[in-house]
Amino acid sequence: MTSKLTEYVAMAATEYLQETGKIELDARWIAEFFQDSGVQDAYPRQDMIAFYAMVQKELTKRSDRAGKQAHMHLDKIIHFIKPPRKP
Repeated sequence: MTSKLTEYVAMAATEYLQETGKIELDARWIAEFFQDSGVQDAYPRQDMIAFYAMVQKELTKRSDRAGKQAHMHLDKIIHFIKPPRKP
């Protein structure tokens, strides 16, 4: 069974983040992934540049989500920290 294109996009984003820790997608990396992961075979009409854009969009979405979660956690921490008492 062939994976959905969205599954390849998610897999590429996950692998890229794990390998590099970066959110700006490297063109060489995605070109290798496109060929080696089977995207090219499963979707022979898929344009690699369009695939790059989809993976970059997923990376950006994940980064934004992580930033929002970090901000929320910091807000919770700040809420529980009490300011020192003034003498």
